[in-house]
Amino acid sequence: MSLQSYTRSRTEGPLITGVLDGSPAAQAGARVGDEITAVDGVMPRDIIEWQWAIDVSNPSISVTRGGLERELEIVKPEGASLGIEIESAVFDRVRTCDNHCEFCFIHQLPKGMRRSLYLKDDDYRLSFLFGNFTTLTRFTESDLERVIDERLSPLHVSIHAIDPFDRSRMLKNSRGGMSLRWLRAILDAGIEVRGQIVVCPGVNDGEVFERTMLGIADSFSDLASVAVVPLGISKFNTEAAMRVHTAEEARNVLSVVLQWQMLFEQLVGHKMVFAADEYFLMADEPFPALSDYGDCDMHEDGIGMAATFTTEFLNESTAETAPRRGFFASVDVGQLTNPAAYTGLRSTPVAITASPKRKVDAVTVLTGAMGAKVIGPLIDSSNSQLDVSVLAVENNYFGGNTGVTGLLTGTDLCEALTDADPDRRYLLPDVCLSDAGQFLDGLSVDDLPVPVDVIPTHGHALREALGLT
Repeated sequence: MSLQSYTRSRTEGPLITGVLDGSPAAQAGARVGDEITAVDGVMPRDIIEWQWAIDVSNPSISVTRGGLERELEIVKPEGASLGIEIESAVFDRVRTCDNHCEFCFIHQLPKGMRRSLYLKDDDYRLSFLFGNFTTLTRFTESDLERVIDERLSPLHVSIHAIDPFDRSRMLKNSRGGMSLRWLRAILDAGIEVRGQIVVCPGVNDGEVFERTMLGIADSFSDLASVAVVPLGISKFNTEAAMRVHTAEEARNVLSVVLQWQMLFEQLVGHKMVFAADEYFLMADEPFPALSDYGDCDMHEDGIGMAATFTTEFLNESTAETAPRRGFFASVDVGQLTNPAAYTGLRSTPVAITASPKRKVDAVTVLTGAMGAKVIGPLIDSSNSQLDVSVLAVENNYFGGNTGVTGLLTGTDLCEALTDADPDRRYLLPDVCLSDAGQFLDGLSVDDLPVPVDVIPTHGHALREALGLT
């Protein structure tokens, strides 16, 4: 596949952040800090085109170093690894979102966080690369051609409501009502699409939610799956219409989802629509068995995570399905943790360090409020010989109903550990840290008042840490 020339919307190219010793790039003279300006005379727009461009034999890479232009003549066979790591997934401008959704969590962030966290994107490339959800309101015919030509699958699409009026009202965008025509075109091209519905009480639940289910069955029954997730609200929310679910509302959503699962099984042969784990916690209902989630392709949306973790912790599965870095994955991780563009190289690995494992008889597991509801019963029923406790860290930084572990901050952990026992071992899941070892508020593990051991966010890792056989 060849790249097409285009006019760049910015002058800077991606920087080389790692060079593998002895690799073709190293032998050609590539250095950390070089700025890439072209591959064989054409500047790729993103990591997707980059992968196509460097997959050829003997590519020529143009870089600038210290203000001087250089040509790196790479000697390698087609398909071989280049041996460099670059800083970003999108080289031109990320397509930002022009919707004004009242439920958008980006609008509910506190001031003073890292600038990248405030990026509100609606970019189909980040949908493909990181699982970000796009509303398709800025999607174009050219985008459709590229998605089809390069088979950018799966994509993740925000639905929220099927009725054009309901959808436009939710997105606060006149184009929102008709943008699902692109979803139909994408599906017609055989691209896998995973949908999402954020349910806002009093807005798109009840009859609107029923109409949405009916619309999906009628017009989009070839979706791979539909994730139904509850509205998340921080204490910085300024939209009066946005509020948390009541337990009764959560039970109603679950009831509709379960009814439509049966209907979709009859219609398309699989359950199609799934409720987030949070709904079961809010409604005080037991989680379904892991087998009920099919391929569990909505794990990153908080669907099937509890069942997966339980299965791993009970040692009933050898798979490890630790989630990526949560809500801000696309702005907080680089190319090499990108599942759609993985090069197999980590020349300068980021080590999330903690204290050495100490032989102790007492362990405390740090987690969010929701995680504690899953982990607590598992530990209570385990046969660990250690004194194990679970500390549910309250999320005062974001406030509201923010209870997922991935949004824990160093600030709240410091508060929770103020009176920590230095003789206990503290375990922290890595899902709340970026690849650089930072919490969302910029603090690191080293800033915590007591030593903390960081472990992978899956059941096997916790089981091992607790000495269970």
